[in-house]
Amino acid sequence: SVAPGWLDDIAAIARSPKAVAIGETGLDFYRNHSPAAQQEMVFRAQAKLAAALDLPLFVHDRDSNGATARVLAASGVPPANVVIHCFTGTRQDLDAWLEAGYYIGITGWICDERRGGALRKLAPRIPQDRLLIETDAPFLLPRNFKAVQDAPTPKGRRNEPAFLPLVAAGVAAARGEAPECIAALSSDNARRFFRLGPKTTDAAAQALAAARP
Repeated sequence: SVAPGWLDDIAAIARSPKAVAIGETGLDFYRNHSPAAQQEMVFRAQAKLAAALDLPLFVHDRDSNGATARVLAASGVPPANVVIHCFTGTRQDLDAWLEAGYYIGITGWICDERRGGALRKLAPRIPQDRLLIETDAPFLLPRNFKAVQDAPTPKGRRNEPAFLPLVAAGVAAARGEAPECIAALSSDNARRFFRLGPKTTDAAAQALAAARP
């Protein structure tokens, strides 16, 4: 549920120069912490706010059966301002999001040897200029500490932004690209998507150019 005045509160925060996006918002019909109709109402309102303020929209979608896509299509938010966060869907889902023009966010799910196989197969389908990596901290701790850092998984299993290189390594392995390439291109994409300023350093840009096919 939402409290009275909730959208005004979000709008006030979103107008701060420090705010770079609206979200995480979206639909989750798997856990259904709120009724679907209320989720859609709140999501539509936040999407329209993002369109009105010309801010990027950080979108969660789980088991919405196309409802998330319908809200986005009617929202007025430009496709270049939308990222589908923590993508774990099917090939059909991925192709639909890419056809719509959205960015795709990949988390430590891809590092999970038990559950991430399908995502690892789909990762090469994401164009380099549409790929973002993220941690989803404090959740989805990457499970490739041993492979990448020869270190045990941290106790407590709390994910941290500092573990983003492990996600980059997992994405790089799935795509057959160098981790340096993934780091550089995802950094450039994030700066462009969130309007954070200059591109990567010359050294990172050179690594990216050398790694591109």
